[in-house]
Amino acid sequence: MKIAYSGIEGAFAHIAAKRIFPAEKLISYGDFRSAYEAVEKGECDYAVLPIENSYAGEVGQVTDLMFQGGLFVNGVYTLNVMQNLLGVKNASLTTVRKVISHPQALEQSSDFITAHGYTTEEAVNTARAAKMVSDLGDISVAAIASEETAALYGLEVLERGVNGYQDNSTRFAILSREEGAKVNTGSDGNTFILMFAVKNEAGALVKVLNKLGEFGYNMSVIHSRPLKGLAWSYYFYIEAEGEYGTDAYKQMISEMEYRCSKLKVLGRF
Repeated sequence: MKIAYSGIEGAFAHIAAKRIFPAEKLISYGDFRSAYEAVEKGECDYAVLPIENSYAGEVGQVTDLMFQGGLFVNGVYTLNVMQNLLGVKNASLTTVRKVISHPQALEQSSDFITAHGYTTEEAVNTARAAKMVSDLGDISVAAIASEETAALYGLEVLERGVNGYQDNSTRFAILSREEGAKVNTGSDGNTFILMFAVKNEAGALVKVLNKLGEFGYNMSVIHSRPLKGLAWSYYFYIEAEGEYGTDAYKQMISEMEYRCSKLKVLGRF
């Protein structure tokens, strides 16, 4: 199979994709949309894309693609993220003057950076930062990235766990053209994803959300996103726990649809 991901080799998306599909061919794309559309067009079988980070929140670009596009979620994988300071040979904490990384990684590691008096430079992602440091070969410049990235680009780990939030993790959705093509990520398959926009009627949102409790489902996640082209209008992303595909489930979805201008069942995990 061919697995699409956004970023370059060593990026956290690449690490997640390799752990989920260790024996399959991983194909890099320059952005989320390109990776998503590669699966829609049949160029790849699955896309592995980030949907939420425990530190920075939802990944809005991917949520929008899921709402607008035609792919289904067939698994969600959680990758625990540890940021490390990486440098070239002979570099040390005292030789480094500047660190390069993705803005989120720099923010997560801000206490460490401030304590050492380093300046910062932003990169598209952490793997790209590591490659830049490797190409520069300068002991005064380091990257903040994963330990796997150090091995890929011939860098040394100068300090582990420089991010102040050691519980930092990112959830990745596994998307395909088929509904029900479940990928084993260790979850129990009892959580499903709904995305919807409600009709412009008084109390429509409350009535839709109340259906979950009425039919015995527990809502574990909810996000709202602006609808493109409709100012001050929103759609909603929900994860709910409970039995999937039962008669009660089908009745609940039917009653929700009555209040919605658009409702999508993205899949379960």
